[in-house]
This record gives sequence, structure tokens and C-alpha cells, in this order.
Amino acid sequence: MSDNLNRYAISTADWRATLRRNNFRTRVVITLFFLIYAGIGMLVDMYMVSITYPSAALSQIFHALITLQIFPIATSIMLVIAAVSLLISYTLYDKLMLLGTEYHEVTPATAQNTVEQQLYNVVEEMKIAAGLRYMPRVFIINANYMNAFASGYSEKSAMVAITRGLIEKLNRDELQAVMAHELSHIRHLDIKLTLTASLLANLSIMVLDILFYNAIFSSRRSSEGRSRHSLAMIIIILRYTLPIISLLLLLYLSRTRELMADAGSVELMRTNRPLASALIKISTDYSQNRDQYASDYNRTPHENIRREVYIYDPLEAGIKSFTSINDIFSTHPSLAARLAALGFKKNPT
Repeated sequence: MSDNLNRYAISTADWRATLRRNNFRTRVVITLFFLIYAGIGMLVDMYMVSITYPSAALSQIFHALITLQIFPIATSIMLVIAAVSLLISYTLYDKLMLLGTEYHEVTPATAQNTVEQQLYNVVEEMKIAAGLRYMPRVFIINANYMNAFASGYSEKSAMVAITRGLIEKLNRDELQAVMAHELSHIRHLDIKLTLTASLLANLSIMVLDILFYNAIFSSRRSSEGRSRHSLAMIIIILRYTLPIISLLLLLYLSRTRELMADAGSVELMRTNRPLASALIKISTDYSQNRDQYASDYNRTPHENIRREVYIYDPLEAGIKSFTSINDIFSTHPSLAARLAALGFKKNPT
């Protein structure tokens, strides 16, 4: 086990409380995304109805839509679009997650050496411990940096991918803890939840953008009733606040699910030390090889897509190779926060 753990005061991690607390938070966030998406659909319907009935009050329009006196066409269409988009995303997501990387699948028949056979055995052991019905597909990414992720919208479609650097630099217990973390993502349906939230957020912003420009240009051309002008003001305000709200909710959801997966690893391993040791090793390795890994990330397409699902966020170690403006925010809890949740608090020096 890593000597770095000697610098921390160790206590027992209450993984059950972590799972309960963060599971509740997830339900709240996912519910908010569905309400926001449905609310944007209702806003489109109200705007369309206000054009037909310019003298109607907003309360009258809203009541007519929710009581189905006027059928909410836009909301219904948006729900269909969301369902189709989610189906396509679930189908293609696994392939997208491995784009740009050099990788190969590991099976008992194709394992090239004892290290790859050990990796498969570790995943199989954790699969049994997690009570999963299907064995996830196992991939090794040919990269020096240390990271791993899980993907798949269901147990049957699940896969785990791990970099060669992680396999070579962790001992068996640490590797098992990392795989327990990734299988916890699968068991908790994290991929499906985060993908659903991201897609609903993006669709909401796209629809709001279209509605925003329509409201701006139509308000310049006409002087319709007060309801339509009130709706236009609501649309303008949402146009600038919703992207920020959605981003903050997505980041909060991501951090919540990471803490749940950490707790899941402790649950499966029945000890908090291996995962804590692995996280410290990964963080230290990124700090020591920052320039090399930044170069590797820059040469590998789609790393920004994988960033959220990796067990460790490279930006925490100072690798600023991504280009998204969202990179100023964190998709993962800090190392100190994760270790504290696992029961390790740094001793004062």
C-alpha cells in the first residue's frame, strides 16, 4: 500500500451514508433536468398560443395547456425528439468513448500476458461481488497516463477501459479498487443518468436559442399583446441564465456520482485503503509527468469527451490541454474531498 497514506489520519468510511446521500441528490438533479426540459417545451407552446390569442393572459394560456384544452404540441414534439436522441446516443455512446485511442479488447482467449489475464480476473471478481448479471467488456488503452472509465447504458452493454499506464503502476489491490469504482458506475447506471442529463440540457438550450431569436425578431416587427411581450422577457432572461444553471447542475451531478462510485468501491472491497492509495498514486503521477501527459492528451482526439467519465480529472493535476470553456469548472471532487469521504484526512504538519 502507498506510503503516502501515512500522512493521513484514517477512520472508517460510512459508505452506506454516502450512497444514500448522493443517490438522493442525483434524483433531485435528474428531476430538475426533466422539469427544465418540459418547462422549455411549455414555454414554446405558450409563446405559440400567445400569437394566436394575443389578448389572453399568461395564466389563462398556461391553464389551457396543462388542462389540455389546448394540446401542448411543442412539448409533445420535444419529448419525442428527446426519446429518439437518447436512443441514438445510448446506441453509439460506447463507440464514441473509444474514438481517437489505440486500444484492444481483453478476453480469456486473447490475453497477451499475465498482466492482461490478471486485469480480466480482477474485473470478473468485482463483477461477481457487485452482483452484475453480465461480464463487462474489458479494453486496454495504449497510453502512458493513468486513468480508467466505464461506459454502457445498461449492464448488458457495459464496458470498462483502462490505460496501460494504470495497469503497470498500480498493485493488484489498487487495480481491483479502481475496477470496483468503475463497476459501481455501471451498477448505479451512472452513464445512463449523466448522458440523459447532458442531452436534456443541450436540447433545452438549443430550443431556447431558437425561441430567443424568434422572440427578438418578432418583437421588432409587431406590437402584439402584453402576454407575448412578457414571454419574450422571460425567454431573454432564460437565454442567458439557463446555460449557467445547466452547467452547474451537470458538474454537481458528475461530482455526486464520483463520490457514489468511490463509496461503491469501498462497499465491494470492504476496505477504504486500496482506492485511497490508488487515487494518491494517480494524482502524484500526473503531477510528476504533467508536461508529457499534456502532450499525450493534445495528440489524442476526443479526450475532452472522456474527461467527465475518467476516474481522475487530469485538470486537477494542472494539465490544461483541453479547449472547452467549461474546463474552468471541475467535473470531479478534489482529491482531498474524495479522500475525506473515504475516511482519510491529512494530518497537520
